[in-house]
Amino acid sequence: MKCLIVLAHPLKGSLCDYLANKTASHLTSKGYEITLLNLYEDKFAPALTSEERLSYYQAQFNDHLVQAEIMQLKQAESLVLVFPTWWFGFPAILKGWFDRVWAPGHAYNHASDLGAITPRLDNLKEVKVITTLGSPWWVDKLVLRQPVKRILKIALLGACAKKCKFQMLSFYKSENASQTRVDTFVKKIESRY
Repeated sequence: MKCLIVLAHPLKGSLCDYLANKTASHLTSKGYEITLLNLYEDKFAPALTSEERLSYYQAQFNDHLVQAEIMQLKQAESLVLVFPTWWFGFPAILKGWFDRVWAPGHAYNHASDLGAITPRLDNLKEVKVITTLGSPWWVDKLVLRQPVKRILKIALLGACAKKCKFQMLSFYKSENASQTRVDTFVKKIESRY
């Protein structure tokens, strides 16, 4: 299975970097064909350009600056997102990847009457998410009702890849995690993914 792993953390050697590499090794051992997209290392520009935005409702989206990234997404059967949750949202670079790469004519089609959009990412069979949070589980789940999970599952995949399987693992209180806790989380990734 062709798998695109998207890493969104600015620091080399970060916990997210470590988890992305462990996940890539694990999935490779299961026969996945891995492509790693490190958004910071590759200097992905997250800001939607005016030309791109103007083309959102045109016959064709102006994809000349993001053709490679769009092709990676359209070829992936499995997508793994690895990122820190900051302020209960996505890092700006990952949000920009969604804005620019999950584009009309590629990830979805606009309805002619500007009604509901229709999905186009039929290639995606599964999306796996690994995120780190500084907060305890109860703040994310009970107080904020998992905003990142809801956006990914309902808004993004619900609009662009309705038939894909979705799984999400969150590593809470990660900022002071012991190696034992990290190892336990890696085992969780390996047992579920």
